[in-house]
Amino acid sequence: MANTARSVDLETLERLAEKIQALVGLLERTRAELAQTSADNGRLTTELETMRERLSAAQNEGAEVKTLLAEREQIQARVADMLSQLEGIDL
Repeated sequence: MANTARSVDLETLERLAEKIQALVGLLERTRAELAQTSADNGRLTTELETMRERLSAAQNEGAEVKTLLAEREQIQARVADMLSQLEGIDL
């Protein structure tokens, strides 16, 4: 009877050891995935900040372009006025 009890206990312990080893393996994989995810998160955060800076710069440049176009239209209107005045002068 004692031999059978030890046999059952050994089988139970072996199954428990296998389960523990499987859990340890799962824990190691999870830690590796977490490390990779953290690295990816850091990289993506840096990329996002870079993209935000580029967007801000592009928006500023767009505003500058609008200002320059408005100034160009004013200059064209003034030149057209000057040309019409010059044409109106009888020399």
